Amino acid sequence: MTVFEELKARGLLAQLTDEEEIRELVNAGKATFYIGFDPTADSLHVGHFMALCLMKRLQMAGNKPIALIGGGTGMIGDPSGRSDMRTMMTKEQIAHNCDCFKKQMSRFIDFSEGKALMVNNADWLMDLNYVELLREVGAHFSVNRMLTAECYKQRMEKGLSFLEFNYMIMQSYDFYELYRKYGCNMQFGGDDQWSNMLGGTELIRRKLGKDAYAMTITLLLNSEGNKMGKTQKGAVWLDPNKTSPFEFYQYWRNVADADVLKCIRMLTFLPIEEIDKMDAWEGSQLNEAKEILAYELTKLVHGEEEAKKAQDGARALFSTGNAADMPTAELTAADFPEGKADLITVLVTSGLVSSRSEGRRAIEQGGVSVDGEKITDVRKEYAVSFFSDGIVIKRGKKNFRKVIVK
Repeated sequence: MTVFEELKARGLLAQLTDEEEIRELVNAGKATFYIGFDPTADSLHVGHFMALCLMKRLQMAGNKPIALIGGGTGMIGDPSGRSDMRTMMTKEQIAHNCDCFKKQMSRFIDFSEGKALMVNNADWLMDLNYVELLREVGAHFSVNRMLTAECYKQRMEKGLSFLEFNYMIMQSYDFYELYRKYGCNMQFGGDDQWSNMLGGTELIRRKLGKDAYAMTITLLLNSEGNKMGKTQKGAVWLDPNKTSPFEFYQYWRNVADADVLKCIRMLTFLPIEEIDKMDAWEGSQLNEAKEILAYELTKLVHGEEEAKKAQDGARALFSTGNAADMPTAELTAADFPEGKADLITVLVTSGLVSSRSEGRRAIEQGGVSVDGEKITDVRKEYAVSFFSDGIVIKRGKKNFRKVIVK
C-alpha cells in the first residue's frame, strides 16, 4: 500500500485539489508541505495530534514537513470556529511558545539536516506595507466570494471585525511566501480551513501563473481533533508538567466506544491490516482496544517507559482502587483547620472540582468515592491523619487524585 493510499485508508483525507498530482508527489517523497500551528500556549495539546501524526507519516515516506508557527496571524483573530478575539501576545511570549512547540514536535518530526523546517509567519507578515499588500494581494480576492466561506458566514450574525476579515488574505499570503522561499507545494489543514487554503492556492497561481504547482488537502475530522483537546478540566496537553503521562493515558483510555477504532486508525502507527481485524471487535474487546490506543499514543508522546508505567498504574487503579503512578495532590496541615476538613474542601484543594458548589453536586449525585467507598454525605469530614499514607479520591469515572498531606 502506498503512503497516499494508506492516508485514505486511515480516513485522514477529506477534500483535495489535483488528486492525481498529490498522489504522485506524496508517493515519490517529493512533497514539501506545511501545516500551521498558532502559538497561543506554551504546549501543544491533543487537538494537534492528527496533524503531528500526519507530518510524521509523510516525513517517513521522504516528504519534507514545514511547521508554520502563526506568530503574525496570532496577532489577530481567526474566525474559524471562534466567537471571540484572541488575546494579543508579546514577541517574547510567542518566541517562548515556539521553542516549546519545536521541542515537543521533535518527538514526531526530525528537524535535523534540513529534513523539516519550523518557520514563523511573523517574519514576513509583520513587515508588510499595507498599501502594497492591498495592491499586490488584495486585488486577487473577491469580497462576495469571501463572504460565502462557511467560516465567515457563521460569524456574520455575531459580528465580524475587519481584523478577522483579513485572516484569509494573511493565510493565503503565508502559502505564497512558503512556496517562493522554500518550494512548499502543498498545504494541509482542518476542514474548517478549506476556504482559506483554497485562497492560498489561487493566489499562487494568479501571481505566478497557472503552471505554479500548489495544492491543498484538508484533514478529515480535524475540527473534531481540536475538540479532543478539551475536557471538563481544560486542555489535555502534551507537556508532562501540564498533563501527566498517567492523565494523558487515562484520557485516551476513556474515549467513547464509538470513537476508539477511529482513533486507532487515524492516530496510531499500527499496521492497517492489524487495525482492520479490530473492526469486528465489540463488548469487552473495545476495552482492550482502548488500552491499545492509550498505550500507543502515550508511548508516542512520552516514551515507552512512561507508557508502561501509566498502563500499569491504570490497571492497578481499576482492579484495586489504588495505584502508585497517578496524579497526586499534596495538601498541607494548613488545609485542615483544627486538624480536619470536610470532603468538599478536599475536592476543591486537590483540584478535582473548581468550586464548592460543584463539589456538593458531585457528592449528592453519587459521583465521589474515597478509597473505593462511595460518599453521599456532603458534611463528611476527615482528620488530617487519614491522608498520611495517601488516599485515592475519584470524581466520576475519569477524574481521580492520590491525596497526601505533608
